[in-house]
Order: sequence, then C-alpha cells, then structure tokens
Amino acid sequence: MTHSTIKSMPVWKWGLLLLVSLVLSMLMYSIAQAVFMVIGNQWVQWPVGVAFSAAMIGLYALFVKWFEKHKAQDIPLNRFAQDTAKGLGIGFAFFSIVVLIMMLFGSYRIDSMTDKPMHIVSAFFLFLLVGTGEEIMFRGVLFRWIDEKWGYVAALIVSSVIFGLIHISEPSATLWSSLAIAVEAGLLLGAAYKYSETLWLPIGIHWAWNFTQGNIFGFSVSGNNAGVSLLKSTVIGPDWLTGGSFGAEASVIAPLLGLLLSAWYIWKIIRSPF
Repeated sequence: MTHSTIKSMPVWKWGLLLLVSLVLSMLMYSIAQAVFMVIGNQWVQWPVGVAFSAAMIGLYALFVKWFEKHKAQDIPLNRFAQDTAKGLGIGFAFFSIVVLIMMLFGSYRIDSMTDKPMHIVSAFFLFLLVGTGEEIMFRGVLFRWIDEKWGYVAALIVSSVIFGLIHISEPSATLWSSLAIAVEAGLLLGAAYKYSETLWLPIGIHWAWNFTQGNIFGFSVSGNNAGVSLLKSTVIGPDWLTGGSFGAEASVIAPLLGLLLSAWYIWKIIRSPF
C-alpha cells in the first residue's frame, strides 16, 4: 500500500483501514502505559519506559511494513538523535516562555526546590512513553493517513480538532481547554511532523512539553497531577492567565505562543518542495 494507493483508495475502505490502524495503535499504547503504571519500583520504571517506547516504534515500523506494504518513512534512525533533541529543546523552551510571561504578570512565584529528584526522573520516562504512544497514534497514523488522502491542510485541521476533543474527558477540562489544546498542541505537533517528515521531532516536543510544565514548573498536565516537580511554586491570578486547575495549557498564553510557532512551521512547509 503506497502513498498513491492510499490516495486512490475508496473512501469507505480508507476510513475502515484508518479506524483499524487507530484502534491497534491505541491498544498498543494503552498496554504499555498500564504496565508502566503498575510497576512501583522507579529503578525498574526507567528502563521499562525506554524499552516500551522503543517497542512501540518497532511495532509501528512492522505494522506499516505489513499493513501498508512499504517501509515506514517517518522514523529514520539517522534523524533520531538530532530531531528528538531539537524537539526536547522546543518543548522545554515553550513552557519556560509561558511561565516567564506569567512571572512578569506576577502570577507565578518560585518558593523552593524539591528534595525528591528521583521521582522526577520517573516522570521523565513516563512522559517519554506518553509522547511516543500519542505521536504514533495522532501523527504517525491519523495525520499521515489524512495527509496522503486529502492533503496536509485537512490533516492539520482534523487531527488538531480530534486531539483537542479527546482531552475534554480529562479532569477540570472545559471547551476552552480543549480548544486551547487543539490550537497550541494539535496544530504545532502536526506542523512539526509535516515539516520534519519524522516522528522524532513531535515526540521530542510532546515529551518535553508534558515533563516541563508538570515536573519542572509544577502545573497539572491536562488536568492531571504530574507528581513531584523540581520547583515548588505559588500560582495566583485569573484562570485565563494561569490555566487554573487544568494547567498552563489552558492559559491564553499557550495557544497564542503555539499559534506563532505553528505559523512558522506552516510557512516553512509552504516554502518546501514536497
């Protein structure tokens, strides 16, 4: 099943095969996350997080080879270190800027630092698992299949909307928080994937995105308590600025910054000869 095969496939067949691909990738991710969470020993969690993330990438490659009849083009090993590191830097810088702006408004104050650094390392590997599983599902499967059938504009819009909507079930979620996720994360991760043509860049962004806001700055991650954070802080001010109990992703700052970064990637895509 080549790019041209997907494009010429009847809509009903394309939709059915896309649904099967999504269900299988979701099942793979759910099993990996469940196993990680039941492991109580943090020294075991670290290698398990790495091993399961690598296993998901391997299964994705095998699935594309078997199901689509071609080699997965978006996980080139020669781009792994460079693009993942770049993504980690972008994800870290993104929420550092969000928090810096909050500090300028007097809504974020650092009180002290944690005395439990090992718990932060466990969260780092958990979010590696989350970033890998969700990017395979939403960019490697959903975005790519829509892109190959209908074009990247449709892929950006549809995958972003769905990515935002799935977060409506999270604690403290609202229509605004789901819209914010769609704009700041859905668009950005989709544009980064299309521009880089690899999963490594959005995986890196997603990984650092969650870890930085939750386990460095101490915000909830999509309404969920991320556990121990490097910085113990006080957050005050209106929810539209701080994100409230949902976390910094629901701050008006995050979607505005996400739109700017997404626009830059989209501009680069337009200028690139695909």
